[in-house]
Amino acid sequence: MIVGTRALEMLSEHRTDEVVVTTMSAARVWPTVSSRPDLDLPLKGCMGKASSLGLGVALARPDVKVVVLDGDGSLLMNLGSLVTIAGQAPKNLVHVVLEGGTYDTSGGQPTPGDGVLDWAAVAKGAGYKTSASIDTEEELTKQWPSLLAAEGPVFVRIRVNSMWAFGPMPGLGDNHWQNVAATLASR
Repeated sequence: MIVGTRALEMLSEHRTDEVVVTTMSAARVWPTVSSRPDLDLPLKGCMGKASSLGLGVALARPDVKVVVLDGDGSLLMNLGSLVTIAGQAPKNLVHVVLEGGTYDTSGGQPTPGDGVLDWAAVAKGAGYKTSASIDTEEELTKQWPSLLAAEGPVFVRIRVNSMWAFGPMPGLGDNHWQNVAATLASR
């Protein structure tokens, strides 16, 4: 198991110009480690929708790598997105699920299937081209660069500690979506 904040720090160390879509727990911490806030798309109060938004961005901009930082509780709210993503087969999408086993933002209730559900197998069964399951910092260090570079769709499940995210949910601020669009348009 990896401390959730440490997992995000490690992912950020390899970031270049990817668009990063976050929701719920990841959205609280990612702004503190992100090196490219101009390419961050935090979703406030959209539990389960990060994968769908990430798919839309990946399809609209096949020339840009898109990383979705999802949670196990969030993805449970929209499991159908796995099949939709696999069916569309975006080569530029990496879908990361931070599995903590609880609904952190609503009080720490256990997520259904914790300890039983094999996220990587579910994603592979849905049709993701590549699927990985990571439990330690050593595994993340070794696997993340090649997973980030791989042709997608790529699914990466990272086991993190429960109740790891602190702080308020970030707001989008004035014109945040337009600013990301402008950054992408300038390339």
